[in-house]
Amino acid sequence: MADAFSWALTFRLTPLVKPPGWPKNISIFLQSLADDRQKRAIAVILSGFDSDGSAALKSIKEAGGLVFAQEFQTAQQPDMPQSAVKTGCVDRLLSPTEIAVQLGRIGEERARFKERIEG
Repeated sequence: MADAFSWALTFRLTPLVKPPGWPKNISIFLQSLADDRQKRAIAVILSGFDSDGSAALKSIKEAGGLVFAQEFQTAQQPDMPQSAVKTGCVDRLLSPTEIAVQLGRIGEERARFKERIEG
């Protein structure tokens, strides 16, 4: 196992730093994403156990980023999306398909914007 980080526009894995208790790999990654990408950060919380990821959502929002979470009824295990919603930081609650569509739209919009600036 490894911890995931976003740093200098790259996705990196490092040896797992495992504190006692349930691992918080998603929270560690999302915190680094907020630090690295700031207002460009987009967090996606999908089906999963416990509340992993929720601790870092405030950082994503404070940095100006977006947070999507999976609709409870589409999640095989809704703990993580439910915990994310309880933080008050979720911008949109969507099905996985709808999340993918939104991410595609955001990517296209950012590419068009970059083209206009650089073009």
